Amino acid sequence: MMSTENNPISLGTIMIIDDTPGNLALLSDTLSEAGYRVLVAIDGLSALEQIKYLQPDIILLDVVMPGIDGFETCRKIKSNPATIDIPILFMTGLSELDNLLRGFDEGGLDYIVKPIKPTEVLARVEVHLTQARTIRRTKTALKHAPFAALTLENSGRITWLTPSAEDLLSHLNEEHELTQQVEIGALPPKPILEWLRQQMPTDETGQESSSEAYQTLGELSVKLSRSVDSGEFLLLLQKRSGPREWNLESLKDSLGLTLREAEILMWISRGKTNKEIGIILGSSPRTVNKHLEHIFEKLGVFTRAAAVAMVMQKTKE
Repeated sequence: MMSTENNPISLGTIMIIDDTPGNLALLSDTLSEAGYRVLVAIDGLSALEQIKYLQPDIILLDVVMPGIDGFETCRKIKSNPATIDIPILFMTGLSELDNLLRGFDEGGLDYIVKPIKPTEVLARVEVHLTQARTIRRTKTALKHAPFAALTLENSGRITWLTPSAEDLLSHLNEEHELTQQVEIGALPPKPILEWLRQQMPTDETGQESSSEAYQTLGELSVKLSRSVDSGEFLLLLQKRSGPREWNLESLKDSLGLTLREAEILMWISRGKTNKEIGIILGSSPRTVNKHLEHIFEKLGVFTRAAAVAMVMQKTKE
């Protein structure tokens, strides 16, 4: 069952799951008038069936319903990889608030207390839809980025990773005949872990290692960055193109470059534009161009090709 407003542009699709006709009518009217497309279901099973054919952007879910209750409905939605990212807001009476911890455990994101207040519903829906869209955009950007990414805690255990990072790490395990799983909570493959442990821990005086570190491991280029706010570490991985390995530490010392300048030269040799290098290194194209000016001055050249040619000659010596 679906109701729509004669609005040329929908702000998003919202599913309301509630067995109370009055709540359905109030929420449906409120959301439709605000410009949302509305799907309604009177129980969990019919909602699950609808979601197979049309996924909403957000779900308002009643706790107490006939058949499977709101908690079980939420669990089923969150256990499906195709629907796990849909934000779910529980609707509950004050007498049921003690049960909300279970709702959060099942994957609920927020709750709305009955009786329903239209202005509160609209405000919460807008906030969570904005957050969900930001997350989706970020995932899409990471999916098409030239690098794979993962985060780690101080112990080195993985706290988050992209599918491309999982693939690269799994391939590294196979190359080294390792049987460990690549998953949240696990340690990365041994070659990466050994290098990480040299970079991540603090020494006995409490002094932290550098905020950034770079290494090449076989076909992989690896960059480690410390996140000051979360205390986690961001690891960026990229499969190297071409057979030649770059020893950035040696290169920067022999040519009088900074580590960042040597890194930029490496990416230039692989055909990357300033914009692409900026994405890889987390800098703006303008900053990359400024580094290039310094590189040209230090090497006494005027073009990117000349700079790369000088580096290639140096690595043959």
